[in-house]
Order: sequence, then structure tokens, then C-alpha cells
Amino acid sequence: MMMLYHSNETKSKWGINMITEFENEESQEMGSLNHSVIQARLAGSFFNDDKFTPAVELSLDISQLDLNQFAIKAKDELKPDVCLYESHLGLSKPDDILRMSKMPLLTIEILSPKQTIDDILNKFKAYFALNVQSCWLVIPILESITVYSQRIDNFKLFEAKGDTEVIDEGLDIRLPLQNIFK
Repeated sequence: MMMLYHSNETKSKWGINMITEFENEESQEMGSLNHSVIQARLAGSFFNDDKFTPAVELSLDISQLDLNQFAIKAKDELKPDVCLYESHLGLSKPDDILRMSKMPLLTIEILSPKQTIDDILNKFKAYFALNVQSCWLVIPILESITVYSQRIDNFKLFEAKGDTEVIDEGLDIRLPLQNIFK
């Protein structure tokens, strides 16, 4: 449940800040410690990479797509845990962008304790319909990353116990798994 806090000027006659609550699928997915640490490590893995610009929790404008076909409850936006754009993407000045209409090259979703794999795979179907090239499913408890390339049935699994790195051949990415799951 997400809370919106009004400014100090908006108080009830009792001096208590008025709170408006609303429910949203994205806000119900509470991040755990493992989720948060892995999210930071993944985004940080791309900070010194000249090919990509990482973004965390960026709202992607999906209003042009009917999400009913993917069994997704979101209406106009999806927020991947991490996404990658080409390196030339920089800050938007003078006005910020609240919902990005340009889709990223890669979206990364980290399974949280209250999500199902099916929920994430449905998002991947929507991302692929929006021409995202690659989607990664990270499962912290299994220390695994599955790389999906251009469709849901084209994937490769990488596990910290047997593999040394995650490889996304389509985007020419190689990341050491030990840096993500340490």
C-alpha cells in the first residue's frame, strides 16, 4: 500500500497530516533486503560501461498496449527493477520525464517474496510486444538469472553454483555472477 503525504499546509483540524491511500500493483510489491541489494548491484554493474545507461524503477509508458492480453493489472505504466538504455541517454533538461515512452534495450525483474514467476513472465510478454530486446529474471533465493531474448520461449539459465557469469549475447553483456550474489 502506498501512502501520499500532503504538504504541511494540508492538515486536519486536529493537526494530523491527512493521508490518501491508493492501491497499485507496482506499489504492493514490497522490496526485500535481498531484492534491494541485488537491484543496486545490477544497476551498479553498468555504471562504468560506456555502452549503456542504467535506470532503476523507471516508469515506462505502456498506454499504447492493451495489457488485458497479458493478464497484467497495471494500466498505463510498468516499472522494471532495472532497465538499460543506450549510452547516449542522459538527464532530461529542463523538464524531467515522468513516463518514458522510449522502451529500453533490457529490462531486469528481480523476484520478490510476494511475486510469482508467472507475474514476471507476463510482464516480459508485454515488454517484448513493446520491442524490448532482452529481459532478465533474477531469482535471489536460487542465485540464478534467466536471460530471455526477444520472446518468452527463447531463454538461457545462469546459476551462481555452476556458472561464472551471466551472458546476454544479443546485447553483448557479460557480468560476473559472484558480484551480484555475494
